[in-house]
Amino acid sequence: MDRSKIWIIIAVMSAALLGSVFVQVYWIQLSLRENEQKFDDNVFTALRQIAQKLDDDEASLYNNMPNLSGGKSNKNSLTAWVEEGIISKAFPEDSIGQTIIGDRYKFTSTLAYARRVLDNIALADRIQLDNLNAYIENALHDVGVSTEYRYGVYEKSKNSFIILDGRHVFPETDAQMSQAPPDESLYNSKYEVNLFASELVKKPPGLLKIYFPQRSRFVWRNILPFMMASVFFTSLILMGFSYTIYVIFRQKKISEIKTDFINNMTHEFKTPIATISLATDSILSPMILTNVDKVKRFIGVIKQENSRMLSQVEKVLQMAQIDKQNMELKITEVNLHDIVRDAVEHINLQVEKRGGSVSALLEAMDPVVQGDATHISNMIHNLLDNANKYTVETPEISVSTANHKNGVIVTVKDNGIGLSKEARKHVFEKFYRVPTGNLHDIKGFGLGLSYVKAMMNAHNGDVDVKSELGKGSSFTLYFPYRQAA
Repeated sequence: MDRSKIWIIIAVMSAALLGSVFVQVYWIQLSLRENEQKFDDNVFTALRQIAQKLDDDEASLYNNMPNLSGGKSNKNSLTAWVEEGIISKAFPEDSIGQTIIGDRYKFTSTLAYARRVLDNIALADRIQLDNLNAYIENALHDVGVSTEYRYGVYEKSKNSFIILDGRHVFPETDAQMSQAPPDESLYNSKYEVNLFASELVKKPPGLLKIYFPQRSRFVWRNILPFMMASVFFTSLILMGFSYTIYVIFRQKKISEIKTDFINNMTHEFKTPIATISLATDSILSPMILTNVDKVKRFIGVIKQENSRMLSQVEKVLQMAQIDKQNMELKITEVNLHDIVRDAVEHINLQVEKRGGSVSALLEAMDPVVQGDATHISNMIHNLLDNANKYTVETPEISVSTANHKNGVIVTVKDNGIGLSKEARKHVFEKFYRVPTGNLHDIKGFGLGLSYVKAMMNAHNGDVDVKSELGKGSSFTLYFPYRQAA
């Protein structure tokens, strides 16, 4: 797929995902505002119910008030009100406008008297705490508000709270409370209602205020499950989208790598095929056919090129078997020193032609491990072959062994072109070939190091590389002594 089309798909999918997120956020915000409005309406409904119940309590008090009109002596009734706590003992009797004639109290109306008396009773004396607590609890429960709350009764004439959370407070005797409200959150709460407000009272004496410390949590309570579900499914979509993009780019990269592989393979086979064809034509020539030495020479060329093609085909087949996980190792006791010596001897002929050298430093005291001798030999040969191919100047290659923990390490070091940080990340990937700048004579399929990595994993070992550009590379193989049964 063309890269521009991939980016168009990414842009469209990203726009769709962002649009979906925007819509979900909008609906969550809308639901939150509706929940907040519903909460406020329910609280104010509960406050009005509470204020009405307190008014009803006072109206009941009017109905049960002693009859103080009609020329009867009501001194005892007024005293009884004081003793029963209906009227504060600090209440000044002569301030309600009564006419004193001897010991008789005369009033124009019992109801007017009641209102004038109660208006002069302290606000705290007009509210029974037990009733107020019950009214608040029941009213909030009826409207579905079941979160923690604080409440207070605020007396306007004193400009302070006189009741807080079911107890009386006396700010006039408390210097600290007279300087500041007991709770700024409660003082500034918008949830309030006038107490004892009626047509006969121009200025209500106080306010009932309620504050909810966990209001936000309560409002979010019904929305949170849906929001979490939205976040969860959106995250799934995002992960799926990200993985899809990753797969698209990975497949594109694999496609490019396979294309390069086919091109390399075509080039690798084209040269020996052409050489074989040329050698065959030469042998068929009457001039050459009668010359036994030249025939043998051309037959040797054909055999060499055929062996070269067979080696390349074998690498491809080996990687195919590894990919299918059909590789079966023939585990035997393997002397790594013997394999290293054979590999060094084999590569040494190629290195010497370039004026270089290969040295072996075999220091492992116990070089015998369990493994597949053929594959171990192939791995060492691949590393040495790469060390030779990727060295521009005179090759200086060394192979060393040493005992390490429960196994043996084999290190192949060269003075080649080295690897960049980015190349080290991908060097063991299949078909990956290290960029060589202006150097174009390095042949191969990019299978050697991926084969080494796969076979080391099959041997329960490990492979590591240390390299810097222009300073050569060092590959280390770790072989455990024993393979799991």
